[in-house]
Amino acid sequence: MAEAKNVNFDAIMADLKAGKFVPVYYLMGDEPYYIDKIADYIAEHALQPEERDFNQTILFGSDVNASQIADAARRYPMMAERQVIIVKEAQNVKNTEPLERYFKQPMPSTVLVMCHKNGTIDGRKKEYVRSIQSAGVLFESKKLRDRDLPAFIENYLSSRQVSIDPKSTQMIADNIGADLSRLTSELDKVVLSLPEQDRRVTPQVVEDQIGVSKEFNGFELRDAIVNRNVYKANLIIKYFDENPKAGSIYSFLPLLFNYFQNLMIAFYSPNPKSQEAVAEWLEMRSPWAAKDYMTGMRNYSGMKVMQIISKIREIDAKSKGLDNPNTGPGELMKELIFYILH
Repeated sequence: MAEAKNVNFDAIMADLKAGKFVPVYYLMGDEPYYIDKIADYIAEHALQPEERDFNQTILFGSDVNASQIADAARRYPMMAERQVIIVKEAQNVKNTEPLERYFKQPMPSTVLVMCHKNGTIDGRKKEYVRSIQSAGVLFESKKLRDRDLPAFIENYLSSRQVSIDPKSTQMIADNIGADLSRLTSELDKVVLSLPEQDRRVTPQVVEDQIGVSKEFNGFELRDAIVNRNVYKANLIIKYFDENPKAGSIYSFLPLLFNYFQNLMIAFYSPNPKSQEAVAEWLEMRSPWAAKDYMTGMRNYSGMKVMQIISKIREIDAKSKGLDNPNTGPGELMKELIFYILH
């Protein structure tokens, strides 16, 4: 039996692709994408196609109890090296004591995959957690932070021998957000659209395939605000006011809040005049990524940034109806942009 692990997604996938399976995979967390990727890979590769009829079982936590899962896991495989049991909706399994006993003495010929989405194991169940770790892999699938999306997009495309420029990366991240299932689906669509002789994603490709305007998008709005380009910012806001399907205050508020929050942090960098130091302080992958923050520190004072963050919170509350009987989203966005730039 392989050594028990509490590891990240890449390490788990590397072991699986090397044919190293452990008796238990407990996959939990708020990001279903990684849970599904691991469970699907095990379902497709742990057994030969002809072995699956008798040795692969899919159960649902709302339909079975812990004793039934443990009993199924203790069965021997039929004419195969192993059996695979995948429990979906594992968060619905209530009394876990039978599973805890099983995890302490798992069947080496069973690969049991527990898919616990939209949450994690109750922190008080320490012995249950220890029993899982002793049996195999305990993995928490966390939501990606907005600032991690560009790296995810670049790595996902690079693994498919496709390159992408920073503007296109940000356009996709801003438009789609951190729903990784939707994001990867859109990226797959983009990859399929590329000709064999030119495997590059450009703003024009993003506009054609995903429907994000290369001139009027969150990336360009942020760029206009960073550089205090009043004309460009108002032009973009006017476009979105007239084309609400292209973008709205609900997508741009998080984008602007994230920028100004990081800009506030940048002011406290030990060396705020060094692009490399600011990039390291903000935990960015390269000095280039800190360029907008260097510009922002030249164009906005620390006091103004604090006031902008407060204003963004106020506009966010109003956009949700708090202390706002009749001002529409378009007018709120204009109010915010005017406040930021003046």
